[in-house]
Amino acid sequence: MNGLKEKYGHTAMIAGASEGLGAAYATALAKQGFDVVLIARRVEPLNELADKLRNAYKVQSTVIACDLADKDATEQIKLALGERPIDFLVYNACVSYIGPFLETEIETHLRIAEVNMITPMKILYHFGAEMLKRRRGAIVMMASMAGLQGSGYLSTYGATKAFDRIFAEGLWYEWKNKGVDIIACCAGATATPNYLNTNPKKTSIFEPKAQTPEEVVVECLTKIGQTPSYISGRSNRFASFLMQKLFSRKAAVNMMGDTTKKMYDIKY
Repeated sequence: MNGLKEKYGHTAMIAGASEGLGAAYATALAKQGFDVVLIARRVEPLNELADKLRNAYKVQSTVIACDLADKDATEQIKLALGERPIDFLVYNACVSYIGPFLETEIETHLRIAEVNMITPMKILYHFGAEMLKRRRGAIVMMASMAGLQGSGYLSTYGATKAFDRIFAEGLWYEWKNKGVDIIACCAGATATPNYLNTNPKKTSIFEPKAQTPEEVVVECLTKIGQTPSYISGRSNRFASFLMQKLFSRKAAVNMMGDTTKKMYDIKY
């Protein structure tokens, strides 16, 4: 994990930086000496984090308050940055909905698609192109184990996370010999504020323990440049091996749906 700044450049941009994994990425990269650009909707937690990183690591911290569901979010970010180059990009922002597909408005699903797929595609189209011109850069796309198979009651979210993984893997191949490293991090349950606020129930004594955001980030920053994607956490990798290699696709989809149903006491 050491030496990322020397390898990739000076400035890291984290989309979805206000708390949880995004804040953990920002902290880890600032600790390595990167100046950081922090993006999220809520400006107050961004300002608090920016002040903390400036004081702790003596780096430049820039805040961009932006709703990544806006169709012009990428243009807003480009305008705020001006000509400032981005050397290390983390796309951590996401929207999720837990429950039966038809029990929320279609606008909810469209927002999930916008934040989790369309905006990152636009952001990578611009900032990835700039990195390729310099033949130097790194990109982290946060995916999820929910995207490894159909995930009942997480149908739209899981589908967008499958997109994120496949998107990153494809670009890894296209850019691997051009100086730009990209990786998709497939995280399992992670003890972020958003996850804990859903009040998930433990469904089995064999259920993998939720990782801390810091554990996920350290693993990802160690893996970048080595592989197009990976599953974070040893217990998550073992669970994925069972789901993908030993069980049929039907069994894996049923198990994922049954687990989510029990975890959130869904009556459907």
